Amino acid sequence: MCDTFVATGAATFDGSVIFAKNSDREPNEAQAVEYYPAKVYKKGEDLKLTYITIPQAVETRGVLLSRPFWIWGAEMGANDAGVVIGNESVFTKLPMRKEKMLLGMDLLRLGLERADTAEGALDVMAELLGRYGQGGPAGYEDKKLLYHNSFIIADPKEAWVFETADYEWAAVKVKGVRSISNRITIGNEFDRSSPGLVETAVKKGWCKSGEDFDFDRCYSDWFFSTFSMARQRCERTQEMIDGGAGKIAPPTMMSYLRDHNIDDEKYRTQKRFFMDEICMHAANGLPRASQTTGSLVSHLTGKINTHWITGTAAPCTSVFKPFYFEAGKLPDVGPEPTGRFDKSTLWWRHERLHREVIKDYPKRMKAYRDERDRLEAEFLKESEELLKGASKGKGEEFSKKLYAFSENCFKRAGEAEDKWIETVRSMPIEKKANFVYSSYWKKQSKKAGIQA
Repeated sequence: MCDTFVATGAATFDGSVIFAKNSDREPNEAQAVEYYPAKVYKKGEDLKLTYITIPQAVETRGVLLSRPFWIWGAEMGANDAGVVIGNESVFTKLPMRKEKMLLGMDLLRLGLERADTAEGALDVMAELLGRYGQGGPAGYEDKKLLYHNSFIIADPKEAWVFETADYEWAAVKVKGVRSISNRITIGNEFDRSSPGLVETAVKKGWCKSGEDFDFDRCYSDWFFSTFSMARQRCERTQEMIDGGAGKIAPPTMMSYLRDHNIDDEKYRTQKRFFMDEICMHAANGLPRASQTTGSLVSHLTGKINTHWITGTAAPCTSVFKPFYFEAGKLPDVGPEPTGRFDKSTLWWRHERLHREVIKDYPKRMKAYRDERDRLEAEFLKESEELLKGASKGKGEEFSKKLYAFSENCFKRAGEAEDKWIETVRSMPIEKKANFVYSSYWKKQSKKAGIQA
């Protein structure tokens, strides 16, 4: 389960577009943070996706991806034209197809690689959806997990919500701020749609005509949409971004992604049963088997866009670090992670800290929260100073400065986390977790080969 939201120019502090997403997946489903430069291919080449092969585009844009390690596509990402996309699983009355087709994550990456505007990405994704369809197992260990997809697609000028149900879809242009979660959010007002969207609903008896058509009401599956707690999470994020409208900045969005809907001094992960938080921590095998495994905040100014990415699970325990396409490369994050612990990878190095913190969250998080905030504030201020007055025409020397700064931030964050791990490990646990919670996490860590 995930949450994605966006603020367009009228709602931000500087007239930019600011995008934010938490990617929620299985606890050991490490995400690879990767940068692929723009590339030209020979006409007629094939492209192998997660399950199927399609014709490759002649040219692809450079992309930054946060990708579940076993999937070709990505949960969220950006391209060198300033397009950013995040996806959500949604559950509808139309069949969830078991046959291997496009995954929503594949659609997302294809949109980034093949478009230079938000609406252009929507066009690419809608065309590919109509041609190849969506389907196939979308879970890492849970091979029975099938779903349809919704997306927020943004660029420095605008943002779109694009929601699908099998081959059908609707899209709405965002006015101000918008949040999506694991349910259809578009109702009876939308700007674009698939040709058969209303006709299919009428034929199925979900509405009588176009006059009483509502995408959410007609297509949403009640059971999964309800018990994923999607409405509660979507209402929470919408409430926060509505409240911040007019002054939303990157740190504002970071704080929203860290929200537990309760004061951190009172928050205990083992007492949470359902998936009802924006910053999610897994706690059991069924109603709360998902957790935030990566986070992204993109500040789209149209000049030099800054992508603040954790590359790690649980934004409340993590540090957001900057990436710029103009830098030409991503700092070293280690080899591609897998579902097994590997201390040489960014994701698993941090996971040691995350799993120590959640053993006694209020006390252990308090031990370094202020230091985390100060470090992040330094990164934000230093980035602002670096970009002040800069333009894309600064050349190779400026690109080197951007990369050096980004690399330094990743290094400082890594050194800080190494220190924080030792700090929290040395702290006695004041309130032990219940048996179900402890057993669940012992099992997860054993599977991954991590002592946590």
